[in-house]
Amino acid sequence: MAELIVNPNIPDPDDFYAELLAAHEGRAKAESDAFNARLILLLANHIGDRTVLTQALEAAARSRNVDE
Repeated sequence: MAELIVNPNIPDPDDFYAELLAAHEGRAKAESDAFNARLILLLANHIGDRTVLTQALEAAARSRNVDE
């Protein structure tokens, strides 16, 4: 059984973050939300492991939004 990786695991994370922000540039809030939903579903499909996906949902539910 696979486990959710929560430690940094992306090469060049700052570059990825900049790329993610650029993908949202010029989009209205609703468009950005829809983009995020599509991205989440694509990545979830790529992961494919329901145990890991459930762990990710639980970890995200425990996280707090920094804007709250």
